[in-house]
Amino acid sequence: MTSSIRHASRVIALVPLALLPLATATPAPAAQAAAPPDPVVFVHGWNSDGRTWNTMAGRFRADGWPADRLYQWSYPGKQSNATTASRLAEEIDRVLAATGASKVDLVTHSMGGLSSRYYLKNLAGGAKVDAWVSLAGPNHGTDAAYLCGGPACAEMRPGSKFLNDLNAGDETPGISRYATWRSPCDSIVKPEDTVVLAGAVNNRASCLQHTAFPADAAIYQQVRDYIAAGPEGASR
Repeated sequence: MTSSIRHASRVIALVPLALLPLATATPAPAAQAAAPPDPVVFVHGWNSDGRTWNTMAGRFRADGWPADRLYQWSYPGKQSNATTASRLAEEIDRVLAATGASKVDLVTHSMGGLSSRYYLKNLAGGAKVDAWVSLAGPNHGTDAAYLCGGPACAEMRPGSKFLNDLNAGDETPGISRYATWRSPCDSIVKPEDTVVLAGAVNNRASCLQHTAFPADAAIYQQVRDYIAAGPEGASR
């Protein structure tokens, strides 16, 4: 009799538990899609065009940059760099509108560094550019510019008014990140220290000729890593 009472008590105690709905595991929240990278706008140098970036842009695509975030911009290379800067401002606004991004990264070669610096300093470009990269840029002029004519060449000559104004005060103004690459073997932009900017991350490459920068694998990897690091990974 006592055993029967105990058994009945156990059954009664278990009934409320049996009536409870089975607990269901809360599904893990879906992984958020990684934010797309900033669009990269490539700016070529004198007497060139956007095709100079074919190799580097291809490497960016192979490393996961969407094709619609890479812009190999072309412009008339012999016009004043101030004029080019105005056209660059229009291009960057177009890229931002097309992609919905808030900022771009600028990767420049040679003279392309000058118009883009003018944009950053004088056309309020700093608010729209995260990282600025100069490969073999004649930031303080080069004697090779005496061998060509036109406004752009005159502006690249050491001591030109354009360069004096561009380099006056802060050479790397605003909140954008600045980085330069130079080579001791560059026979076009020399001396090599003409590339160096106060306040930038200044890098010395191996023995590269001037036109080799955009296609060099080691330069690409360093530029990619600098861009991908974002503001948190950069030091000024």
